[in-house]
Amino acid sequence: MSALTLPDELEARATAERRRMKAIVQRRYGTTSALELEDVARPIVKAGEVLIRVRAASVNMGDWYCMRGEPYVVRLSSGLRRPRNAVQGRDAAGRVEAVGGDVTRFRPGDEVYAEVDTGSFAEYASVPEGLVALKPANLTFEQAAAVPVAAGAALQGLRDAGNVQPGQTVLVLVNGASGGVGTFAVQIAKALGAEVTGVCSTRNVNLVRSIGADHVIDYTQEDFTRSGQRYDLILDLVANHSLTDCRRALTPKGTLVLVSGNGGRWFGPMGRMVRALAVSPFVSQGLRPLAARPSRADLAVLRELIEAGAVTPAIDRAYPLSETAEAMRYVQEEHARGKVVITVGGA
Repeated sequence: MSALTLPDELEARATAERRRMKAIVQRRYGTTSALELEDVARPIVKAGEVLIRVRAASVNMGDWYCMRGEPYVVRLSSGLRRPRNAVQGRDAAGRVEAVGGDVTRFRPGDEVYAEVDTGSFAEYASVPEGLVALKPANLTFEQAAAVPVAAGAALQGLRDAGNVQPGQTVLVLVNGASGGVGTFAVQIAKALGAEVTGVCSTRNVNLVRSIGADHVIDYTQEDFTRSGQRYDLILDLVANHSLTDCRRALTPKGTLVLVSGNGGRWFGPMGRMVRALAVSPFVSQGLRPLAARPSRADLAVLRELIEAGAVTPAIDRAYPLSETAEAMRYVQEEHARGKVVITVGGA
């Protein structure tokens, strides 16, 4: 084989450079110090996948758990000794760069949003077609990136686990109404026709009221489990009350949906969810842990709600890709109001 000429060598280098990208990489479990901005190989789009040029991503509590590798049970799926995927992040919005074989719903240039299974804190992400949907036309990329995981969990918690359906008259309480999932839950519950009570801290009362809550409880002033009011559905996003206390605030046939919560280093919120499953057969109320799943159909439902003006993402703040570590710290330590997004950039 003959040596490359200088022009050929320069072209080969330029081609290789075009196949690389900036990404936040994590090669060990730990604190935000484990996150590094690196130049890595761009993902190769495979059959059935869509290559997205990421314009924005967002941070979820699940990203924090994966970064820490705690509770330890998460390592069964994310990697026992180190993260299986070096790039974290599950929400993405951007433009289709290329499509693999068998992809029929998308073409280059389409504006999309997606729940990513291989990391969205990067300039590119290759995503199975089934996890991608057209972006709501009335949202920016930053707003759209806030939607998939959090709004998907809210929708599934209310509609599927909570069985809230349009046309019903139900009383819904969202415990943790000012957070990422909570701000979507309040709006989606209202869109489904429920009478909604949001529980939050003093500084977030106006926010929760502004997104449509019929009633707002400041938990620093009032304990909803001791007010005497009964709810058909409690969507519990923070686990700051015992199962017994939450049941006291339910109607006799009401439902408690557990979406998240605190716990030990081994099992985290799963311990509380297992207890709920153990108790549920022996009480008249439904105690249902939620394991939200990615769904293109749900992304389409959410797009309809958003384009109709029934749901709008609540964005706390945005960080550039290079400051993803600070964004992760903020979400965990400062109790973000709504969603925190990552602006990746690009045209």
